[in-house]
Amino acid sequence: MAQQPAKAEGAAEAAPKSKKKLIVILAVVMALAAGGGAAAFFLMKKPDAQQAKAKHGEKAEGHEDAAAEGEAAEEEAPEEEAGGHADPKTALTYVQFETFTVNLLPDPDDKFLQLDLTMEVKGAELAEKMKAQMPVLRNRVLLLLTSKKASDISTPEGKAQLSEELLVELKKPLAAHGKPLKVTQVLFTSFVIQ
Repeated sequence: MAQQPAKAEGAAEAAPKSKKKLIVILAVVMALAAGGGAAAFFLMKKPDAQQAKAKHGEKAEGHEDAAAEGEAAEEEAPEEEAGGHADPKTALTYVQFETFTVNLLPDPDDKFLQLDLTMEVKGAELAEKMKAQMPVLRNRVLLLLTSKKASDISTPEGKAQLSEELLVELKKPLAAHGKPLKVTQVLFTSFVIQ
């Protein structure tokens, strides 16, 4: 009988040691599973990137065919392919205007508009050229803004339409260049009607 309590004490000591071993083993297995999952995730992403590169190459080949067909396709395809990547000639750049404060057409009261806007253009070089032509561009924007009524531009739809009209106006070629400007968006950073 004396041996049975000794076995019970030995079993009691062995149980905590085996639980610790089990916890350590489970932790190691979990860490390996997490590492394997992360490796699988990153390895699965790699073929997607290769497929995107292959599609990019197909677009470039298609671009060469379009260039033979006409000049309009030649200008649009590189813009779509570039998508604002790191190439400085095609990277998206923002050109900010000084604040515009203009009188709007009476509707029935006199109101004025205070507006900050930014142009999104393709390439830092074009952005610098546009900054040099800023007085001409500001003139175009001012003429368009002063032709509006407060009721025309106070709704979200009116603001979206104004943005589109400004985009068309700012894409017009400058007298010295003769080519349409590559403005991709006109963004309002402040819009106050009083």
